[in-house]
This record gives sequence, C-alpha cells and structure tokens, in this order.
Amino acid sequence: MATGYEPADPLARGIIATAKQSCRDLFRWKQRVLVTNELGESRIEWQSPERLRNPISLFVLLSARDWIYFLVGLFAWTADAFDFHALSIQTVKLSHYYGRTKTDISTAITLTLLLRSVGAATFGLLGDRFGRKWPMVANLIVLGLLQIATIYSATFEQFLAVRSLFGLFMGGVYGNAVAMALENCPTESRGLMSGILQQGYSLGYVLAACANLGVGGATDTWKTVFWIASGLSFAAGLLRCCFPESKQFRAAKAAGQHISAGDFWKETKLMLAKEWRMCIYCIILMTWFNYYAHSSQDSYTTFVLESKELANDAATRASILMNTGSCVGGSIIGYLSQFVGRRRAIITAVLVSCCLVPAWILPTTESGLSASGFIIQFFVQGAYGVVPIHLNELSPPAYRSSFPGLAYQIGNMISSPAAQIVNAISETHFTTSKSGRVVDGYGPIMAVALVISAVGIAVTVALGPEKRGRFFENAGPAGANIYNDVDKTLDSGSIADLKAQELATVEVEQSDV
Repeated sequence: MATGYEPADPLARGIIATAKQSCRDLFRWKQRVLVTNELGESRIEWQSPERLRNPISLFVLLSARDWIYFLVGLFAWTADAFDFHALSIQTVKLSHYYGRTKTDISTAITLTLLLRSVGAATFGLLGDRFGRKWPMVANLIVLGLLQIATIYSATFEQFLAVRSLFGLFMGGVYGNAVAMALENCPTESRGLMSGILQQGYSLGYVLAACANLGVGGATDTWKTVFWIASGLSFAAGLLRCCFPESKQFRAAKAAGQHISAGDFWKETKLMLAKEWRMCIYCIILMTWFNYYAHSSQDSYTTFVLESKELANDAATRASILMNTGSCVGGSIIGYLSQFVGRRRAIITAVLVSCCLVPAWILPTTESGLSASGFIIQFFVQGAYGVVPIHLNELSPPAYRSSFPGLAYQIGNMISSPAAQIVNAISETHFTTSKSGRVVDGYGPIMAVALVISAVGIAVTVALGPEKRGRFFENAGPAGANIYNDVDKTLDSGSIADLKAQELATVEVEQSDV
C-alpha cells in the first residue's frame, strides 16, 4: 500500500466498538492500518491502496521457489477437492448402487464435513509445531487409501464409516496447503494468488465432473471416479515429498532454535487468550461461507438431473461450465480485492449473486443452465476467492497453518448438514418440470439457502476487521516467540534473536530450490 503517514484513531477495543469502527471504515477508501517496525514500535495510520497492477507484473514478483510452493499447495488442494466431489456429483449413482435415497447418500457428505474440523485441529497444530511438509504428506497418502476403501465398501454402513474417516484426514489438508502456498508470496501479489489458490476447490470439481462424464452414467462407474481420486491424492503426497520444509522452519532450525512442546503450548495458550474473539469471528464467517458454497454446489448436479430432467452427460457438462465460472470469478475478484479491499470485494460479490438467483434456477435447457450457472458461480466463488488470504491476514502470524484451517473446518462442521438439508426439504416439496411431471423442488430450496447465507456473509463481513497488507513473512514457528513480548509477537511476527534469524534466513535462501 502507498503510505502518506496520515495518522488515524487507534483500533477499537471490544466487540461492539470494533463492529462500529469496521462498519464506518467500509465506506472510507483509505484503510486503517497498524504499522509495526522491527523494534516493535507501532502506530495507526490511514493508507491508500496501491494502484491496480497488471497481473503479469504480479506473477513476476514470485520467485521460482515461491511458484513451486504455490503450485504444490494448489495441486494438493485440488486433489483434496476432487476426492470430496467424487461423491457429491455421483449422488444419484450411489443412491441406485446402495438402494438408498439421495438424502441418505448425502449423510456421507454431512459426516465428512462434520469430522473435518477434528483433522484441521490435529494436522494444523502439527503443521505449526513440526512444519508443513510431513503432516500434509500423511494426509494425502491416507486420503488415497480411504478412497480405495470406499470402493470396496460392501454395505451402506461400511460406506458411511469410511467416509467419516475420510473427513477426519481431509480436514488437515486445507490449512497446510494454504499456508504453504501463500506464506511466502509478496504482499502485492497475495490477492491474486489467493483467488487462484481457492479455485483449486472448483478445479477439483471440474476434474471430477470431467471424470464422471468420461465414465458414463452406468451405476457401477462411480468406482472408476474414486480410483482416479485415489491416484491424484497419492500423486500430490509424493510430489510434496520432493520439496523441502518451509523457509521459516528451516531458518529457525539453522539459527539453532529449539522449540519444546512446553514452549509451543504456552504460546498457543497466550495466543488464544489474546485472539479468542478473532477465532470466534472467523468461525462464524466460515460457517456462513460454507453454507453459501455447499448449498449452491453440492446438489446442483442432482438438481439438473431430477428437476430439469437433463441426461447424465448434459447435467455433467452444465456442472463443468458452472465451476469454470467459479475458477474465473475467484481469480478475478481475488485479484481486485488487493485494490478495493477484502471486505468490499466479498460484500459486492455475494450481493450480486443474490440478484442472479432467478436467472440461475429458472432456465430449462442445457445451454441456459450452463450460462446461468457460470455467471452465479463467478460471484459465489469470487467471494470465496478472497477467503484464503483474508484468513491468513487475520491469523496470528505463527499460526497460519492451524488458524485458517481450523476456522474453515469448524465452519464446515457447523454447516455440514447443508447438502442434506437441501436434499431433505427438496424431496418433500415439489415443482412442475417442463414436461409437466411433478419433480423434487431443488431449485427454490437452493435459491432460498443461497440468499440467506449471502446476506449472513455480507452482514458479518461488514461488521468485521480487515488486515489487508499485513506482513508475516518473518514470523517464526509457534513456540519460537514465547520469550518475547506477546503483543509484539502476535502483531508483528517478530521472533527471538532476530539477528540470528536473519542470518539463518540468508543461508537458507542460498540453498533454496
């Protein structure tokens, strides 16, 4: 950001005061920023955003090492999303295979989302304690094995049990992947790279839908899609093995810092005592976001198959184009958030998506559904494209693996019944199709769910904080900051023995890929 050293009022303290200040700041172009130097001296000032830059020039700012870490993190997140959507886009096939209703099958989605928070807590803390590498590798390898176990689940009960375990290990991928991909990106590039990274979720959906289209609509073909998902998880885990640990952890090790378990948990307790309000806020925000995404996506293929009476291949093509819109929108709006602000970008995108709801559910042809799906998901995932960097900037610097992942997955846990609720209500409320048949009312139910969650996001974001442009590149691992002043540690990300850290960082960078 360009800075003219225009002093600002101090950051508000307390929930109500912060909400009022955040709401007022939303309508002021300049941003209130806490600036902390390397000595821990802080001041509050108004800063104007930098001019919108050519995306190519932002890409050039990333070094070869930065690109490698970003692409590996993106691939891991894409494989994770493919694993998840391999089930959601084949709900109808699985209901025929196990002789169950679509609502019963969506119970597996609920269980997966419910247990992801446990995995996020476990593997996120392991990532902050021991590094990003091996927790992510373990996650991905086990996910591949669980996809194979799903294929060999002979009964519906076995199927649900395996998908529950799948959720446990799936939860650990997001936080480590986001931290790995974004923590070393230059400040100016973060919005753009965050938007691209989040679209790994939509890209995973597109690839899963392409696989579903390729294998055809026969009931047993769902197993082939799961085999492909397993291969992608194994590939992502093995690829992560080929690259070293993050720069921060290697620098801490080179500086001779020993982080004991006691230091780690002591700093974690101090962080929670200071940041508990931020934790609750981010969980509420991610609950709304996950309702928003899952209610508009997870039942979409079922919606066009059952309510719009499209064939399997036509429904899959519509789903692919819908999520292509997600990929484009997330990248563009994430990029624009670097200029207009994270909160303004999110609020604008979710409100526009509300206006597009009629155009989304009313078409009856493949081309109409594809076009409207593309446009609405442009804004749905456009808003979501800001989330990775927004959560990273709101996170305590030493907890950028566990904090975003845990907030995201606890939000997932609370919103886990989203697809099941949509399916259950839709199967008891009916509409008339273009052929005159009475069909499940997926369209109106999905529309109502999207509007409610979009308004919830807009209100929550308007009343919440923003820390666009925050510096956390020099933050040490959790536990390395325990003997410093806690406020300085959490606000500026400084670590003990800064001179030794800087020397170690230089040595590590010389040995980087």
